[in-house]
Amino acid sequence: MRGQFSDERSFGFGWIADEPAFLQRASYALVDAGGVWLVDPVDVDGLDERVRAAGEPAGVLQLIDRHGRDGTTLARRYGVPIHQALAGGAPEAPFEFFRSVDLPLWREAALWWPERRTLVVGDALGTASYFLAPGERLGVHPLLRMLPPRSLARFEPEHVLCGHGAGVHGVDVATALQEALRSSRRRTPKWLVGLIRNAVGR
Repeated sequence: MRGQFSDERSFGFGWIADEPAFLQRASYALVDAGGVWLVDPVDVDGLDERVRAAGEPAGVLQLIDRHGRDGTTLARRYGVPIHQALAGGAPEAPFEFFRSVDLPLWREAALWWPERRTLVVGDALGTASYFLAPGERLGVHPLLRMLPPRSLARFEPEHVLCGHGAGVHGVDVATALQEALRSSRRRTPKWLVGLIRNAVGR
């Protein structure tokens, strides 16, 4: 499968799978001390070369149960373990894991990397068009807009990497995060109108 590499940073990179295009499925490689940790990865052309250039594969991290994606395949290919964040994550990694969504049919973990001020989420937040109300830079998942993941509010990240859409970066990211969580309910009508307009305009 083809994909577009994105979110190029000194501590890693991301990529978005071309198919299905609407979903904008994003994955990430986080690099620490020469080790490369893959988060919710989808296998795309050129990935092996990019991973090897960044360092030595250290492990695969799965943040949400339905984000199995190609994690098992890649873990076997690289000869590394696959870690379920909801089951405790990877103790040897420099990341903190915590439960961000805890609903009967939806359990999701997030990753916090204090050294890099980086927050990585699975489905709870996104930048794909169907996540965003007009004017939003970062949006709560459509099915969580009425129950936003407020546990994320305690962080002040400079980088938010999400499972659908490119990441957001910069000194104003913490403000965008707080605004997304605070206004998700209030902006739901605008989000719905925007979604309909986008659908009609296709």
